[in-house]
Amino acid sequence: MREKVEAALKQVRPALLADGGDVQLIDVKNGVVTLRLTGACGGCPMATMTLRNGIERVLKEQVPEIKEVVAI
Repeated sequence: MREKVEAALKQVRPALLADGGDVQLIDVKNGVVTLRLTGACGGCPMATMTLRNGIERVLKEQVPEIKEVVAI
């Protein structure tokens, strides 16, 4: 499943990079994906919206086994 998550993250990464940020995959365990938002995304007040409305939506579409996406 980790490979599927990495492939899905490649789809959202260009939009994050365009805003000066990025996303790092930390872990995939029991349907829970743990990510770290870095760069401009790490301290952005909109990071929660980016995570939920952007990254989580794409990941769940591409990898239906995902139950939750959390950021650390």
